[in-house]
Amino acid sequence: MSLTRVLLKGATVVTMDDTLGDLPEADILIEGDRIVAVGLSLAYHDAEVIPLAGHIVIPGLINAHMHTWQTGLRSIAANWTLLDYFRWMHAGLATCFTAEDIFCATQVGALNQINCGTTTLVDWCHNNPTAAHTDAALDALFDAGIRATFMHGSPKPDPKPGQPHFSEIPHPRNEVERLLRERFAGGEGLVNLGLAILGPHYSTLEVARHDIRMAMELGLVASMHQGGGPEKVPGGWEALDRDGLLGPWINIVHGNDLSDERLARLVQLGVSFSIAPEGELTQGHGFPIVGRLRALGATPTMGVDLESIMSGDMFSVIRIALGVQRGFDNAASRQATGKIPETSTITTREALSWATTAGARMLGMSSRIGSITPGKQADLVVIDATAINMCPAHDPVSAVVMQTSLANIDSVMIAGNWKKRHGRLLTADLPAKLERLASSGRRIARTMNLRAGGPQ
Repeated sequence: MSLTRVLLKGATVVTMDDTLGDLPEADILIEGDRIVAVGLSLAYHDAEVIPLAGHIVIPGLINAHMHTWQTGLRSIAANWTLLDYFRWMHAGLATCFTAEDIFCATQVGALNQINCGTTTLVDWCHNNPTAAHTDAALDALFDAGIRATFMHGSPKPDPKPGQPHFSEIPHPRNEVERLLRERFAGGEGLVNLGLAILGPHYSTLEVARHDIRMAMELGLVASMHQGGGPEKVPGGWEALDRDGLLGPWINIVHGNDLSDERLARLVQLGVSFSIAPEGELTQGHGFPIVGRLRALGATPTMGVDLESIMSGDMFSVIRIALGVQRGFDNAASRQATGKIPETSTITTREALSWATTAGARMLGMSSRIGSITPGKQADLVVIDATAINMCPAHDPVSAVVMQTSLANIDSVMIAGNWKKRHGRLLTADLPAKLERLASSGRRIARTMNLRAGGPQ
């Protein structure tokens, strides 16, 4: 059976490939799920030709951290600090979720990521008290058709009398092995598995050691939050370092309160970092560590984090991270010199890399995604640059980073398949999906209000 061929013709192509660069009026030839060629006036045979003059094509964005299970609670946490969030979300609202609630939220959350130009979602699922909850989240990711790394986590309710605190409970090996055996036995596919563990900030040292060793043995990325209140184990990172448990398989989310010395050591060991700038600023984590990482020669990845607080749009995430760090750098320069800086410290191209090539590297998928490079998977976003908010797009990279909104996301392709075309998601019965999500969210919020007076 011959593979489907598609030729995207005449677009401005921002490849994020250091060798290919940016190509005006260029073509992209796709065969099956792969990019075959990128260049000018490509020869083609038996291909569907899609003219894209006036459009910009970029690699699909990589959302490196999001709790997709909270999609049905949009806006409910917008005025909360992190302490409010722990109280009302983990110890409260999360306990009201059924497996069907997890499915609805993850399904619509993943579809919205596609709608906004994200092709790879790191779904950090830490509200899965039963195997049914976990399977529902996975079913939803497969149903949505997004590329995803499912970070299998664990819930964080207040313990009942006689029960251990969640910080004392090792990650469930039997459940992880079940997932590898039953859900991921076919090898690399659109959805892959990782571990969303507690780490030394939120667990005992014994639990942190157990969880990381399990991730290393099974060849899985181990992602963990760092920040938000005092560490469970002071000196935990140093102990894990002495044990040889830290390396590129470790992903740290946030990291705002890491000391300069500890951050430098983690970077030296190859640990990756996922920043959620808007959530960190809103909830009180501290300022995003983009500049601190850059000073150490490291590149951050970017994530939405919580749609219960903010928009799921990754372009907004990139802009906030870029604007905040430019602000810090400009202020430091003015303090040192007494005048406005001569030039910006961070280019828009570097900012775009945070949500493309850096995200791919963090997931160990640089050979598959992150740039428009022949041989890689065809994960692409088509942006309409003729629209009133973008025309004229003198600098395509800057136009993408600084001007693009949801209204400009014309089409999205994942692994050679269109998931959005001409501004419309290609999914059946979207109104019914949204109604199920709204009903789920209303029931959960109402249940929590009845139990405890409800979050304010």
